[in-house]
Amino acid sequence: MATETSEKGLKCNWKGHMYHHGCGGALYGLGFLGALVYYLSTATTVLAGIIGIVKAVLWPAFLVYGVLKFIGM
Repeated sequence: MATETSEKGLKCNWKGHMYHHGCGGALYGLGFLGALVYYLSTATTVLAGIIGIVKAVLWPAFLVYGVLKFIGM
């Protein structure tokens, strides 16, 4: 696929659509792995392990909820 770079440093594909690469996926991935290791290492039952996997997937929601609760919104 042919690409060219715009004046802002963003890349255009052959259809002219702008796109750029961020590091949000890497941050989420590292957070997911850390949460998964934590929750699975502290799980004492199979059910707690399954709940830990779900919590590891949803950790950004828990983080935002905790921050908003802390600042009183």
